[in-house]
Parts: sequence; structure tokens; C-alpha cells
Amino acid sequence: QEQLVESGGGLVQAGGSLRLSCVASGRPLRSYGMAWFRQGPGKEREFVAAIGYNGGDTAYVDSVKGRFTISRENARNTVYLQMNSLRPEDTAVYFCAADPAQPFRSGIPSTTRDYEYWGQGTQVTVSS
Repeated sequence: QEQLVESGGGLVQAGGSLRLSCVASGRPLRSYGMAWFRQGPGKEREFVAAIGYNGGDTAYVDSVKGRFTISRENARNTVYLQMNSLRPEDTAVYFCAADPAQPFRSGIPSTTRDYEYWGQGTQVTVSS
């Protein structure tokens, strides 16, 4: 089974920035679609951002457009989420996810059911 490990979370003030990293072991990620999800206190896990297997296609939830950027370095087996202009409502545990079937899909999926492998999560807390 693919293993994903997130890092980079922490406590920041509103308006600050963080960069999350997700490092994978096992099969190389070059053919996998990758995504970030988050789960805030008392909320369901929600889609944040995704990137296609070739790095050319990205997707974001409306609430983070213009503030967050997803990227990948396949040679390092790593996916990143750069988060700028953070808001208190961004507070959540952020999870990295991988979709081995993405090259065979017509688009980038944005639901948890479409992602096969998941990391343990990293906490992001944004204070007022």
C-alpha cells in the first residue's frame, strides 16, 4: 500500500503563510493524481485542491482560489500546498491523498471516494 506522510502544519496568525508537504513511499507518484483535503472541528472532510498526474491541470475549492497553490515534484515523490493569506476558517487537519486511476479519468476528481491512498494529516491552526 502507498504511504503518504504530511508535514508543515502549525500555528499562524491570520494573514500568514504555510507550506504543506506530502512525501510518498512505495510506487512512484508520476502516474498518480494528487489532492489535499481538510477537516475542520465538527465538520466533514472537504476537498481543497488537486493536481493531475502530469502537473498540468489543477483544481481548487472556491474558498481558497487565489490564496492556495498546489504543486508537485515527481522526482522527489512530493506534493506541496502553498497557503497564503490564511484565515481562521482555514483551521483544520489537512490530508494528502493519491488517485492511481487519474490518468484514465476525463477530469480531476474532487470527492474523497475517488482517492485510494491517504496520509495521517497535519494540523493547521490560524488565530485571529
